Amino acid sequence: MEVQNLIDLSDITREELKEIIDLAGKIKANPKDYMHACDGKLMATLFYEPSTRTQMSFQSAMLRLGGQVIGFDNPQNASVSKGETVADTVRVVSGYTDVVVMRTPVEGAPLAATLYSKAPVINAGDGGHLHPTQTLTDLTTLTYEKGRLDHLTIGLCGDMKNGRTVHSLIRALAPLEGNRFIFISTEELQLPQYALDFLDEHHCEYAFASDLESVMPELDVLYMTRIQRERFASLEQYEAQKGVFVLDAAKMAKGKEDLLVLHPLPRVDEITTDVDKDKRAGYFKQTEYGMYARMALILTVLNKSGKKEEIEVPDGVNCHCHNSRCVTNAETYLPQLTYAKEGKTVCTYCDSPIEE
Repeated sequence: MEVQNLIDLSDITREELKEIIDLAGKIKANPKDYMHACDGKLMATLFYEPSTRTQMSFQSAMLRLGGQVIGFDNPQNASVSKGETVADTVRVVSGYTDVVVMRTPVEGAPLAATLYSKAPVINAGDGGHLHPTQTLTDLTTLTYEKGRLDHLTIGLCGDMKNGRTVHSLIRALAPLEGNRFIFISTEELQLPQYALDFLDEHHCEYAFASDLESVMPELDVLYMTRIQRERFASLEQYEAQKGVFVLDAAKMAKGKEDLLVLHPLPRVDEITTDVDKDKRAGYFKQTEYGMYARMALILTVLNKSGKKEEIEVPDGVNCHCHNSRCVTNAETYLPQLTYAKEGKTVCTYCDSPIEE
């Protein structure tokens, strides 16, 4: 049986995605039926950067399925601190476990790990690039709270540039009929070009706004994001963007009666606490859906995957990714993998244009 990784939601078909979301709903309705579904299975969580919800959600998911968990939540407590490469770490850990879950600030590192892992790898977030299991959480929440994934006007507010949850959500919803996006952000934090290209490829309507209050009446879904301190080169750059967009009760009053407000969390100051008691605030429900979505994903991946007998790393081409956050710049032994897009050579790891 082949290994099925989940690095991006595009790795699975729409039918498979629907099956996972349906399974999440069944698990939520009857959790006792799945208490021993992963008896004897072991999951490794390799978290190279801080996380609360994603890490605990994965751990809770595996434990509730009857499996066990090993791993680290601080690279200083692992051989990574001694200079061990991603390749060596995952070669060893995948020999111990049935599935590897990886969270890292380095873009493309989970994809790189799949080249050396004997077990399936799940991307739990790679820098400002992608966060597919958060998007799975979001889609599960939308399915059960809004009743549909299409014909929605979705406002995405905050950090569009570095928000990996935003980039993954666009990939999932842009191809669906009738969806429209409004990107509410400062000019400095607008979407990277590859995300705009994806929208254009799928003929998805979108607009830009610099004011949250003015677009509130149009929205079916408002997806708030925090301005991420850890993605800025300096404190001054962060402070210049922090607190520009704040959702409060006054702005909520301008929204539709069936508006759904989501947030991947943690929040800092972008949603005031007076919004929490509004029935349209769905971000705490969203975290619970995330656990059930990850339970369904773990079951699906384990049921469809075996273990590689041999590791076969493909040859690469001689090129250089200009993205300083790309894994190829941190792990220089990696084969350089590329694909062609609109006459450009693009890095497979991080989806940024290549400088040849």
